[in-house]
Amino acid sequence: MIVSVQPASISGKINIPSSKSSMQRACAAALLTPGATILSGHGESNDEKAALNIITQLGANVQKADRELIITSSDEIFTSTFPDKNLNVYCGESGLSMRMFAPVAALFNFNITFIGEGSILTRPMDFFDEHLPPLGVEITSNQGKLPLTLKGPLQPREITVDGSLSSQFLTGLLFAYAKSAKTPVKIHVRNLQSKPYIDLTLSVLAHFGFNVSHTNYETFTIAPRDLPPGPSIRYQVEGDWSNAAFLLVAGAIGGSVTLCRTDMNSPQGDKAIMQALYDSGADVKLNKDEITITHQELKGFTFDATHCPDLFPPLVALAVNCQGASTISGVHRLIHKESNRAVTLKEEFRKMGAEIDYEGDIMTITGGKQLSGTKVFSHNDHRIAMACAVAALTAKGTTEISGADAVNKSYPGFYKDLESLKG
Repeated sequence: MIVSVQPASISGKINIPSSKSSMQRACAAALLTPGATILSGHGESNDEKAALNIITQLGANVQKADRELIITSSDEIFTSTFPDKNLNVYCGESGLSMRMFAPVAALFNFNITFIGEGSILTRPMDFFDEHLPPLGVEITSNQGKLPLTLKGPLQPREITVDGSLSSQFLTGLLFAYAKSAKTPVKIHVRNLQSKPYIDLTLSVLAHFGFNVSHTNYETFTIAPRDLPPGPSIRYQVEGDWSNAAFLLVAGAIGGSVTLCRTDMNSPQGDKAIMQALYDSGADVKLNKDEITITHQELKGFTFDATHCPDLFPPLVALAVNCQGASTISGVHRLIHKESNRAVTLKEEFRKMGAEIDYEGDIMTITGGKQLSGTKVFSHNDHRIAMACAVAALTAKGTTEISGADAVNKSYPGFYKDLESLKG
């Protein structure tokens, strides 16, 4: 799919999409919670659909009612014995669903094989090969990649894990331990990355009555679950700061935009985009759950994206529109995404005339020069597609984005929403 973006000023008010990170975690919690969970505020991204597909295959019942989802689960699905059963679970291209649901699936006592498509087939999963067998789980993988087959039941034991590659592995273990712990048990973590995503995990677990605490993100203690609050649990999916970041940058470089459904108290790490906007000189106004960003002359900024690497693409789109140099640290977190974003950001933005270099863990973007519209490629990476589309607003001439449908992974309505803001 090719989408053409014309330079334009933007103006208007819009609701930000649902957080797929919040939604996917809520799906896992609903699967682990006996009774009914009522989810509201969910979206239609491919990653959210993958999570719903997984919990359905694992035994939950999902029904749509108006704008809500009713997810019903039971403890019996975890205790039934099917020693000869084999189940294939499709996770699409969702790294979070794969890494989060694998330990959850390891609670079952039959063979479950995770399959997927696209970039997920090349992303490393050898964490499970190392850490699940000591927990009583049988596992085979394709040399640390999908397809991955496992069979439990997982036994929660005190272990030490490396959190330097992704926090998603730890999220999965926390869900699995939270369901299965009969007595308090600890997980020790070294070099944890993306701590705000663990905050989101802990927030969801607490909402569903699970009992997980931590000391300095280094030792997590999982105790037996508190009783759920009543016959059903309601969960409101948050607005998505990861996707909001692109629209906020669009306002900062191309006019003015008001985003609704923004929670400044959210544990989502990508709300740190606000600091970059302040530092770049954008005009920012906050009003309850609304943020208005208006363009002013922008200056280079310095930002550490180590714990929020998904902000790199919108930050680059911001930086190329700033006077002077901007530096973003945390480049090592970009390698194992839907693409190697350090490479793809440099490659695609250079086609538009941007000066981008990286050395070690630092990316430097030299702004002040108008970009030129040209043909770019998303590398089938949703955030690269969105970054190019936002940068195209201030470019000279038309920008054609091939592989533009990659946005369906997280934000299917992105181009429609962006178009609706054009003045």
